[in-house]
Amino acid sequence: MNYLLNGPLILLARLILGGVFIFASLDKISNPDAFATAIGNYHVMPFGLENLLALILPWLELLSGIFIIAGIMVDGAAIMIIMMNMVFIIAISQALARGISIECGCFSVSSPGEGDNIGLITVIRDIGYLTLAFLVFYRQKYQFEFFPK
Repeated sequence: MNYLLNGPLILLARLILGGVFIFASLDKISNPDAFATAIGNYHVMPFGLENLLALILPWLELLSGIFIIAGIMVDGAAIMIIMMNMVFIIAISQALARGISIECGCFSVSSPGEGDNIGLITVIRDIGYLTLAFLVFYRQKYQFEFFPK
């Protein structure tokens, strides 16, 4: 059981997280202006800072995704993914609480009207990614011994 939870399960979690974050970054890197608009729609950033975030965040997503798949600085990549998902969950939740109906800006920003609108499913999906990232981060620290000897 310990091997399964520390071997194939962690590898699968790394591949899922890496694939999701690489895929999410590609359209944002290609269309920073559209991504800045998507960030601005959340109404949480001071005017102008969304442009800076639109330039930096996709590259952090890309590098975190590549590193976590390649096994390079896995703990650092997992921490970055944890922090990004926590911010995503907070941003989406506050927009939902305020009744703002907007597109997520999570994966596709180049085609307005074709992206997913935020909702409870978006929050649950991000909590799932957050859980996978915690699983990867804590893989060696606790060794997941559900049946200690």
